[in-house]
Amino acid sequence: MALRVLVTRPDPGATRTARRLEMLGFEPVLLPLSETRALPVARGLVPPDAVAVAVTSANALRHAPSGLVERLGHLPCHAVGARTAESARKAGFASVREGPGDAAALADSIAREMGKATLAYLCGRVRMPDFERRLGMNGTRVVAIETYDTVGLSPNPALVSQRFGGQPIDAVLVYSARAAAALGTLMETQAEADSLLRNARCCCLSGRIAAAIGGGLSVEVALDPNEDALFDLLGDPD
Repeated sequence: MALRVLVTRPDPGATRTARRLEMLGFEPVLLPLSETRALPVARGLVPPDAVAVAVTSANALRHAPSGLVERLGHLPCHAVGARTAESARKAGFASVREGPGDAAALADSIAREMGKATLAYLCGRVRMPDFERRLGMNGTRVVAIETYDTVGLSPNPALVSQRFGGQPIDAVLVYSARAAAALGTLMETQAEADSLLRNARCCCLSGRIAAAIGGGLSVEVALDPNEDALFDLLGDPD
């Protein structure tokens, strides 16, 4: 019997992840425990001296108001990887540079190229600080423009019962600290969820995310903060 893997991220990413799990022989179970919501972006947040734009999450582009992209679209856009680069092109950026798929490596590359110039960073309110820290250490001025927030969800017992189908979960993919906290709350407040998740392995995208999960669960952290490394933790699907 194929291992049942709970996918806690929201769409559109959840559907892509589920399709990938199925191709590898796993049985995906979709139950979003977080969602992204657009934030208002004031015109004054855009730095007039910015010489480039950086994006480390496609969500930052998905939730960016059209006027923001219009004001920044003429600047070169540094995207963390292929999927984000594709989103940047679709959003309207004329010159998109595809990064290595890792935010830290992207920061080092931008710092070498830009030096002490100003970079506009389209991002979420909840994010890892390493990207900005690494650029700042190299003298690059980073102006963060938050276009979305990530919030935890509390699915009702009926939905949880429907998605789980009365069968235990073998592994959980956790992509954000908000979802990690929501997972702990779910198990504390719903007996059926606690019973079916109690023996699952929680595969987390980072140590910060793992720290947000409540005690009692088996937690593993991906070697790199990307989905490929997260999938490596799953092992054999059977």
